[in-house]
Amino acid sequence: MTVTDVDRSHTQQPAAPAPHRVSGGLLDPKQLWKSTPDALRKLNPATLWRNPVMFIVEIGSVFTTILAIVHPTVFAWVITVWLWLTVVFANLAEAVAEGRGKAQADALRRAKQDTVARRLRGWTPGGSAVAEEQVPATALQLGDIVIVEAGQVIPGDGDVVEGIASVDESAITGESAPVIRESGGDRSAVTGGTKVLSDRIVVRITQRPGESFVDRMIALVEGANRQKTPNEIALNILLAALTIIFLLAVATLQPLAVFSKAQNPAAPNTEALTSHGVSGIVLVSLLVCLIPTTIGALLSAIGIAGMDRLVQRNVLAMSGRAVEAAGDVNTLLLDKTGTITLGNRQASEFLAVDGIDPQLLADAAQLSSLADETPEGRSVVVHAKTAYGLRERHPGELTFAVWVPFTAQTRMSGVDIADDGGVRSIRKGAATAVMQWVRDHGGHPTDQIGPLVDGISASGGTPLVVAEHVDGQPARALGVIHLKDVVKAGMRERFDEMRRMGIKTIMITGDNPLTAQAIAAEAGVDDFLAEAKPEDKMALIRLEQAGGKLVAMTGDGTNDAPALAQADVGVAMNTGTSAAKEAGNMVDLDSDPTKLIEIVEIGKQLLITRGALTTFSIANDIAKYFAIIPAMFAAVYPGLDRLNIMRLHSPTSAILSAVIFNAVVIVALIPLALRGVRYRPSSAATMLRRNLFVYGLGGIVAPFVGIKLIDLLIQFIPGIS
Repeated sequence: MTVTDVDRSHTQQPAAPAPHRVSGGLLDPKQLWKSTPDALRKLNPATLWRNPVMFIVEIGSVFTTILAIVHPTVFAWVITVWLWLTVVFANLAEAVAEGRGKAQADALRRAKQDTVARRLRGWTPGGSAVAEEQVPATALQLGDIVIVEAGQVIPGDGDVVEGIASVDESAITGESAPVIRESGGDRSAVTGGTKVLSDRIVVRITQRPGESFVDRMIALVEGANRQKTPNEIALNILLAALTIIFLLAVATLQPLAVFSKAQNPAAPNTEALTSHGVSGIVLVSLLVCLIPTTIGALLSAIGIAGMDRLVQRNVLAMSGRAVEAAGDVNTLLLDKTGTITLGNRQASEFLAVDGIDPQLLADAAQLSSLADETPEGRSVVVHAKTAYGLRERHPGELTFAVWVPFTAQTRMSGVDIADDGGVRSIRKGAATAVMQWVRDHGGHPTDQIGPLVDGISASGGTPLVVAEHVDGQPARALGVIHLKDVVKAGMRERFDEMRRMGIKTIMITGDNPLTAQAIAAEAGVDDFLAEAKPEDKMALIRLEQAGGKLVAMTGDGTNDAPALAQADVGVAMNTGTSAAKEAGNMVDLDSDPTKLIEIVEIGKQLLITRGALTTFSIANDIAKYFAIIPAMFAAVYPGLDRLNIMRLHSPTSAILSAVIFNAVVIVALIPLALRGVRYRPSSAATMLRRNLFVYGLGGIVAPFVGIKLIDLLIQFIPGIS
């Protein structure tokens, strides 16, 4: 039984239920309710200090609570409540993002089973084990050898060292179709928790206890192992610096207020500004409104959501750093086969020689391919049907036909059809072999075949010559079938998008340079590396990195491991070897090499979202400054009344409105932080202009509108003058 036979024999078997992929729903009430206890637990200072901006807000909330208890007023208590809500809403953003990850983890945890392993003692390749013992899967050590048979669950991550089997990986990937795992190739890696459907395999364990693939996935999607990325750390430092600056700015308002009241004793005292200066509650309120609380509250949620978007696409990132690096990638290295092209050569046209009816060539090509079950053979039958209107026939319809299979010696295949007029023989195959067959049957090769064959070869295609021989007549060549490795639909457009983003695409292939050049031109990649060996990939990556570029690539074999480790973003295929998965910093559970393009887009979306919300937050702070300060000091400095363009009801209502807006805007932006800013392929300059216009200008306008609307409502609250 062949590998294909094994695969087909089990495709109809019922597969284990796929894990529920948690959707990226925004502000689901159930999710909000579930996340609220986590948000409250995050009020613990031992946890919150890692977010310096919100830690300052919590300290201010404690301070205003004490002041409200000592000198209770409606204004003091309303301010205190909204300051605490600001901290809770910030924690809620992170808790909602983590909650979706925990839901993903629960689905994975259900896939992880407590399995009994059949460990072999004294096993040697090609030999037999001295003894077999049953042990818990958790007791397996690195290097242990286990045997797994049909119907059993693989107890741990490892490589197949003997045998071949069909494996159900739906518990991990969500894909119900079984896959083939075999020893000695690039499809040898197996994952603990998956199930063997057929045959028997011997597996060498490549994990340490508690470090299985599923264990790492659970820890990563839950956020337990999430470490801040370099950009996130740098942004936190910037936010902390801005907080200190605004802290000093607010502190200087107190002596200014005391001096101003002394110079204008006739100015009325308000709850915001008295003869003793600015009250403590007002100072805290100003500080909270002016420091970058919006981005400080959403920064962690943005990072977690970026990881979550990858999980939604069945990609496991080993760290947030890898996701961030994907957004900064300058060069993409892509395998040709299976990534840029379909991987199977397809018939694209029939080229008849002069004097031969193209319909006759199509009929002969179809007849010669009826018994050819290869993808190339089936494509010839389909092309004859679609392009020439020939009815698709089956071998059983030709009762007296003798099918000639392809062999490495003859390098051609075909059919001999007997009827009342004699025997008609048709052959299809390599040009030299078929033309020799024509000579052997009394024919003379036409001069047109050579140019046709050379032209197809020069374009990167594969030529197959078709000839026929009828009893009593000399054999003759009918024409040439053009087989081409078909470029996947939409790839040129995707590469155009990459180019607009400033990303260079390089196709890697083992083909000769002529074929590689033809495919590269059709696909629209920027460059190609032909006849590539593992050391060539490494050299290319280092060359790009030496120019200050970040490089991403995909791979699945042990020979790809060095290049995956060298690349800034190395995406290993789940079907690949353990060495490849260990070397890369991402694993694609679907083993789809084209997903590298999506990964880059997700990384860019993460960086754009972070930048857009940072711009919005800082613009917010500037707007709130000009909304509150003129209202506060207008009574002391009547000239400031001209700057009070919002015409807020009173200094007290102005401050309270700003505090409420500051808290509400965090909740309003949680969906955007979780979903991410919509990404459109364009240059960095274009994206910067667009984000400055949308989020910079929006961040300035929104507070003026929001604070004014809130002020119109709260002025009717008793005790708010």
